[in-house]
Amino acid sequence: MFDFLIIGGGIAGISAAARIAPLGSVLVLEAEEALAHHASGRSAALYEPRYGAPAVVELSMASGDFFRAAGNILSPRGLMLVARDDQKEAFDHDLAAMDFTPISVAEAQAILPILNPDVVKMAGHAAHAEDIDTDLLLQGFAREARAHGAQILTRARVTAIRRTATGWHLTHEKGEAEARMIVNAAGAWVDQVAALAGVRPLGFTPLRRSMARIPAPAGRDVSRWPMLFGPGEDWYMKPDAGALIVSPAEEDPVDAPHDAWADDMVLAEGLARYEEFVTDPVTRVIANWAGLRTFSPDRVLVIGPDARDPAFFWLAGQGGYGFQSSPGASALAADLIAGRSPALPPALVTQLSPARFG
Repeated sequence: MFDFLIIGGGIAGISAAARIAPLGSVLVLEAEEALAHHASGRSAALYEPRYGAPAVVELSMASGDFFRAAGNILSPRGLMLVARDDQKEAFDHDLAAMDFTPISVAEAQAILPILNPDVVKMAGHAAHAEDIDTDLLLQGFAREARAHGAQILTRARVTAIRRTATGWHLTHEKGEAEARMIVNAAGAWVDQVAALAGVRPLGFTPLRRSMARIPAPAGRDVSRWPMLFGPGEDWYMKPDAGALIVSPAEEDPVDAPHDAWADDMVLAEGLARYEEFVTDPVTRVIANWAGLRTFSPDRVLVIGPDARDPAFFWLAGQGGYGFQSSPGASALAADLIAGRSPALPPALVTQLSPARFG
């Protein structure tokens, strides 16, 4: 019997495995053939701790020390916000909420030369956003988990869960397992996992977000360009491996969690919104994909034991904040499971607790 069985091998589950493994034996079950196949593997990979609801921001801020100490995980990127004349209200809101410095259009063009001055009438810049080396972070957590004895199985989709007198009995595609506690880190599938276990689902909603990779405009060196987005985040562009990724930043609910794919019409609309603000048209798409960003009813992560069955632990609802919040979220999970007083403020722990849903 394992002490802890973690369902889900994305950044939430693997970071939790690294922090929980010193507390007892750990088994991680991942349904796909590789870790981070779904939302984690399709992330925009940015550390922007001022992004999200106040509790999310606080959790992301609490992750900063880990990133700084780790070394090589973060690298400079920066953010730029641009707007038309008719978008001033949304522009002013984002400027204040995410701590941008207003700059002139000429200054913005000096940083990002493809901006169209006939359209861009307002701009803001922030240097505090940084790229996350997501593979380095994920593999570092996986190595740490294995070093403490954790076992990680891929292609091991859970098909049945049964409560026992001592914990849980699980059937998965590679066999069976027993554990004292389940940690539910199954991303878009967290409510389905809860239902399998006879635990009341909390009402998570998976939302599709599409992305396209396009060539760098006119073969330019885009490596130092900031991430660019419009007010209200109705599209964004980010340099990535010598090309650009562009997203309509949509949040379209899906009927059931699945391996998501991009919606061609939605993607085309997002590319058109991006093109409006730049001088270089999109001539071709190199690749496209989509991911499911899963949110709780209040759009704040859920971290803690289930209110009715404390042997079922929720680590869910990462939305678009999974990588940047993972150090703080996994540390909190380990503190709660170990019965330690969490390093995070008590009010934040309460805001993240599944008990808030009754």
